Parts: sequence; structure tokens; C-alpha cells
Amino acid sequence: MSRTLTVRRAGPQVTVQDLGRPGYLARGLSRGGAADRLALAEGAVLLGQAPGLAALELAGFGGGFEVSAPTRIALTGAPMPATVGDRSVAWNTSFLLLPGEVLEIGTATAGIYGYLSVAGGIDTPPLLGSRAVDLVAGVGEKLEAGAVLPLGADPDPSCPPMRLDSEPRFAGGDVRIVPGAQTAFYDPETRARFERTEFTRDTRGNRQGVQLAFDGAPFEAQGQRTILSEVIVPGDIQMTGDGVPFVLLPECQTTGGYPRIGSVLPEDLALVAQAMPGVRLRFRFLPVEEARAAHVPEAKRFAAL
Repeated sequence: MSRTLTVRRAGPQVTVQDLGRPGYLARGLSRGGAADRLALAEGAVLLGQAPGLAALELAGFGGGFEVSAPTRIALTGAPMPATVGDRSVAWNTSFLLLPGEVLEIGTATAGIYGYLSVAGGIDTPPLLGSRAVDLVAGVGEKLEAGAVLPLGADPDPSCPPMRLDSEPRFAGGDVRIVPGAQTAFYDPETRARFERTEFTRDTRGNRQGVQLAFDGAPFEAQGQRTILSEVIVPGDIQMTGDGVPFVLLPECQTTGGYPRIGSVLPEDLALVAQAMPGVRLRFRFLPVEEARAAHVPEAKRFAAL
């Protein structure tokens, strides 16, 4: 018998996400996928399955969820209070949810993006090799109350409940960046001031990118009005025409003409994506060779869990 997950209540932006659909940048479609890719992998590890399976991404608030058959669930990413009936459910653990029970998930207490992973993954029809919803591109839609989602086969129904120590990434901090092709448009003093500046996550932000608030003069690039539009990717730090930085996230556009002072290391991008408004962030340039040495391929990072 097929299993399903039913949404009884949904927060303002609950979507199906996986690791996205790389390879379509030239056609104008960004990679998309989970805003916190490590959280998706953590959920997969807790359930003993591959990290590429689709899960629910809960932006700031969860909702109420039921299953049609006994189903193993894992909760990762931004911690949110969760209960099943009168018992609390710990974050970064897996547990069994039974038919007739309702998993209630509240508002994030730290971070932005929480994840509800299920054994077997969300089995909605894939498009271009992915089940990820991309609201900017019009691929799929956010979930509303009453949605019924098919689930894949549980790879290990007898697996006991698991617990995982999550890597801390919900309180901001130091973010490593690498210079890019347009970094030289910023003079050395501007780049040094960028590193000295303490930024806070602004209230303006979504899965496309987040604005950074700061005190002081804007960050202007030399000849910025003559820069042609070219490829941009998640992690790029764009400056608007008035010198305000935006860090781009999974649903960012694929080309842009605003100058970029650098790009966030993939390992540190979740620090920005998970920063709640008002959380402090500092940026530090790494030489390219040092950044290469510090970079851990995603597959290796996931395997280390």
C-alpha cells in the first residue's frame, strides 16, 4: 500500500526541496534546492538514506502533518518546537509517526529553514531531474492545508530512532569569501572596510537572497555602471546601485549586472541563509589557493556525517 503525508496546517512557505537541478544555468534556471543543504543531508543520515531525496523545507514556521501508515520522520535545520500529541519531539532526531497522530511544528527559535524528512523521501513527480520547488521560476508551488504528498519506499523500516549532533550555523558569525572576477573593481581600502564591517541580516530576504544592513558609507565599485550582465551563482555577494550588499541564495537569478565583491564558500553559505534578521555576520577574504585547501567536497562532507 502506498504511503502519504498530509498537510493539515502549513506555515507561510512550506515547499518540497531536494538538492536542486544543476546543469540548467545556461537555460536560465538556477540550481535551486534546499537553502541549507547540510540540513537535508542530516535528515537523510538520521533515516539511513541518500541525501538527494526530497523533504519539506519549513521557512520560519512548520504546521501540522499526518501520515497514512507508520512512517519514520527526521527533523533538522533551524530548530522549531515539535510535538506529537502531548509529547515533545527533539530536533535532530528521527522517530516513528503513526497514523492518527499529528506532528505539530511551531516557529523557529533560531535560524530560518527547518526540514521535515521522511523515510523514502517525498515522491512527487520530478521535473528536469529534481522535485525541488522553485517559486521564482514557477516550478511547483508552496504547500497549503489539505495537500497530500506521496512517499517513497522506506529503505530500512526496522531502523531504530537516531540522534545527530548538528553543526552550529544558526547564530551568524564569520563567513569566508573568495575573490572573483569583479573583486578588483573595489579598491583595496573598500575591500578592507568590507572585512572590518559588522553586518546584520536585514529583514529583506528570501530564497533568492538576503540583504545585509550596516553602518557607514556604501560599498562602491569603480566603473560599476559599465559592467555587463554575466553569470551569477548562489553565494555571490552583489552590490546594488546604492552600494548595499546582497548575498545570493538558491533561487537567485542566473545573470546580473550588479558588481560582485566576492563569493561565499559553499561550506559557509548556510550561515547566511540561516541568519535571522538582526543576526551579526562578518566576512573574511581567503586567497583562492587557501579557499581550495579549506573546501570540502559536498559528497565527502555528507559522508562524514
